[in-house]
Amino acid sequence: MATGSGKTFTAISFIYRLIKFTGARRVLFLVDRGNLADQSLKEFQQYVSPYNNFKFSEEYIVQRLTGNILDTTARVCICTIQRLYFMLKGRDLAEEDEDLMATGFDGIYKKVPPVEYNPAIPIETFDIIVTDEAHRSIYNLWAQVLEYFDAYLIGLTATPGKQTFGFFHQNLVMEYNHEMAVADGVKTAITEGGSKVEAGYYVEKQERDTRKTRWEELDDDFAYDPNQLDRDVVTPDQIRTIVRTFRDKLFSEIFRDRTEVPKTLIFAKDDNHAENIVEILREEFGKGNEFAQKITYRTTGATPKELISAFRNSYHPRIAVTVDMIATGTDIKPEEIVFFMRAVKSRGFFEQMKGRGVRVIKPDELKAVTPDAKAKDHFVIIDAVGVCEQDKTDARPMEKKPSVSFERLLQAVAFGNTEDDVITSIAGRLARMEHRISAEDDARIRIASGGLGLKDLAHQLVQSLSPDLDLLPSPSGRGGGGEGAIQGEGAAQHARIVASKPLCDPALRQLILDIKAKNELTIDHVSQDQAIEAGFSQAARDRAKGLVQSFEQFIADHKDEITALQILCKPYKQRLTFEAVQELADAIEKPPYLWNESQLWQAYAALEASKVKGASGRRILTDLVSLVRFAIHQDNELVPFPERVNANFKA
Repeated sequence: MATGSGKTFTAISFIYRLIKFTGARRVLFLVDRGNLADQSLKEFQQYVSPYNNFKFSEEYIVQRLTGNILDTTARVCICTIQRLYFMLKGRDLAEEDEDLMATGFDGIYKKVPPVEYNPAIPIETFDIIVTDEAHRSIYNLWAQVLEYFDAYLIGLTATPGKQTFGFFHQNLVMEYNHEMAVADGVKTAITEGGSKVEAGYYVEKQERDTRKTRWEELDDDFAYDPNQLDRDVVTPDQIRTIVRTFRDKLFSEIFRDRTEVPKTLIFAKDDNHAENIVEILREEFGKGNEFAQKITYRTTGATPKELISAFRNSYHPRIAVTVDMIATGTDIKPEEIVFFMRAVKSRGFFEQMKGRGVRVIKPDELKAVTPDAKAKDHFVIIDAVGVCEQDKTDARPMEKKPSVSFERLLQAVAFGNTEDDVITSIAGRLARMEHRISAEDDARIRIASGGLGLKDLAHQLVQSLSPDLDLLPSPSGRGGGGEGAIQGEGAAQHARIVASKPLCDPALRQLILDIKAKNELTIDHVSQDQAIEAGFSQAARDRAKGLVQSFEQFIADHKDEITALQILCKPYKQRLTFEAVQELADAIEKPPYLWNESQLWQAYAALEASKVKGASGRRILTDLVSLVRFAIHQDNELVPFPERVNANFKA
């Protein structure tokens, strides 16, 4: 079902009926993000029975699992798939690690660690399993969690890939599409081609973690390409040009009838890029800290959960900048602008990100957070990096071990991965890092790890890989090969678990990553950027052109059949009635056209902006009169019908 079309509501409806009428004892509702679990719980609590007016959670117990104890009296259990995996393995999962483990580590494991039978959680625990965001939750590590239980399995997703259909044996129960949204595009020169700073100029160097800066004179020319932007090199004028163009066009072209910035979600490349965007947004709009907020896993101050809630329910922030935390599943109904400042190669991920804007909302609820809004009848995509025009691929699990970030390797070890390649990679990176850290940072690591430095951690990891570890003493302390000894592969596995145990502490892992991140960004203050394109993308123009041509052909084909077209196209001295206009509206709303006044108005605005007024305003039925008169060239301008009537009245 399309993003925003009510997957969770549909799921709750059939779960309720399965429990009430078919004898389902317990249903598992699986998600892969903590905030999605909270959101789902809220929807269960708000669902009102159509039979007795009780709320779902008043009639049946709904458990949001945050620990490892399953409430046997609960009829619905909401849980992340990560936590359930750990429960089946008989291990605890730190709450702060729940979202970090969401990727599943496909591509890190050579052989996926199997889930074995856990008598504490028998396979008949659940009758039905509903897995949300099923395009992400069916691969390798997670698939076995779904297949562990003897239960009916139902997947929910807006963007199924080939693997999704394969996992569910091509069994598509329901498909519900939405019409393509209007897309705006903004590109700049530096975004397209990079830049160069000549020798003799000064560039600013910035530490990633503290954001402390210093200035350095260049001895040689410094050139960079677009791929380095906002990762290795920050060009404030490139970000500023995009933000300034957005600011200037927001009320003149995008939302002409507004004075307040609509709720806007910006996708950044990484945490540091998001920080820079937020700073420039506040400067260019002349607003305070509340106006624009970063919402990432590294957010300081308010928690990400609190910031998401404020973005959804409060006036501030008007603009949220994220990397991927709000990319999929999270429901922000008042959001009216989706803004891309990062590239996306996965077609499914792009559709999910784009889908943040399609959530429908009642006018009164929208006005509560955006007072000058009338209604949400469309949303706008602003594309600053050409993401709408790039070729994208279907997401698929990787077959070989790729180059994996240090952060994901550390998480994998905490997750229980003790394969040779993973342990060796971490040990090597810790050893290299050990030569570059200060005495103060070394002391901080030793305190957090219980006395071990990076060199000690690396040493014991390497030692655990020794082929001589074929025999270890038993936990009771008896050595040799007697009773209680751990032998063979079990001994080697035990040694690796012991060696990697310190890295299972989330605080230590984060400290190591923070210290490692103390490298420098280069900030190019010299290059000046300029917008080379700001308007509807070529793809949007092509769609608009096709729609306009189809509409004008429709008029030509039906001008003798539909009363309103007869009156408007021919010089009949006949009064045009509201019923006749309604007949025309009904005709164009039927398949195969599925048109409405707003779509047609936006299409003409995309092609002939100088001749179209009120492009961002809400359309009314009688605007069809203006559309037809403009399409058959009786009017030189497309003007909202009430304005035309008022002008005629005054004349």
